[in-house]
Amino acid sequence: MLNPTPDTIARAADLIAPYIRQTPILAVEASAFGTPGPLTFKLEHTQITGSFKVRGAFTNMLTREVPETGVVAASGGNHGAAVAYAASTLGHRSKIYVPRVIAKEEKLRRMRAFGGEVVLTEGSVAECMAEYAQAAEQTGALPVHPYDSEGTLAGQGTVAREIEAQMGGLDTILVATGGGGLIGGIAAWFGDRVNVVSVETEGTNTLARSLANGPDIDVKATGVAAGSLGGPALGALSYEVVKARVSTALVLPDEAVYAAARKLWEVTRLACEPGGAVALAALTSGAYQPAPGERICILICGGNAEIGWFLP
Repeated sequence: MLNPTPDTIARAADLIAPYIRQTPILAVEASAFGTPGPLTFKLEHTQITGSFKVRGAFTNMLTREVPETGVVAASGGNHGAAVAYAASTLGHRSKIYVPRVIAKEEKLRRMRAFGGEVVLTEGSVAECMAEYAQAAEQTGALPVHPYDSEGTLAGQGTVAREIEAQMGGLDTILVATGGGGLIGGIAAWFGDRVNVVSVETEGTNTLARSLANGPDIDVKATGVAAGSLGGPALGALSYEVVKARVSTALVLPDEAVYAAARKLWEVTRLACEPGGAVALAALTSGAYQPAPGERICILICGGNAEIGWFLP
């Protein structure tokens, strides 16, 4: 059986409900983006910490024992902010390891503002992950993995449960992929009922490479979405879910992400971070061609970026 299950996702949703926002959806007319039918955006960038990551952070801390030494995480920003916020809310200390190579000042400010102690590391994302794991082992702090724990996947999967309840049914969801925690949780909830489409950039093509070459890879994240989607490999749990449930993996150039973010701003006056625009870029670039009558949801997964990053 694949983990998490819909039952564990439903339990996680009940558990974290007092601590997170039910983020809104926005229906947009077909003419706005030149699609055969209307689109629905899930505005997860309006979540408390600016991304979906807070769902998994709370699920981990509410289902596992947190020691006196607190929690430790590795992150390019959004997961770190979520862990810091969840830890502070629940009365725990948090330390966040961030690879200097992809660190963005806006995200560092968010992590610190939510109460996290930030440690900048040298080297690759994979080396940062190793350093965080070593710190957890040495201090006894609870490691909160950004994408490879059942608590993380179950927490992220709650967004799919919420979308389905809000929309009353859908055919396809476009999801930006990094380490796979979000798409793994979403695919675990929907099973075969909804077409789950992965969208990545050429510099963060972890899922596409995993499906082509197997899970033992090390992606050196580059490009506009590296700070959001820069997982070196899919998590083991995510890989199993993705292999069974996700058949479409789109990979786009950075230019498509800039264009999608500009179009989103022009049409809706919504601004998001680069990773948040990646799913929409599948439509605006023409990489994904919707069928007439297809009910599509685009997940805007995060909004932690400098204002106007996408403007010329």
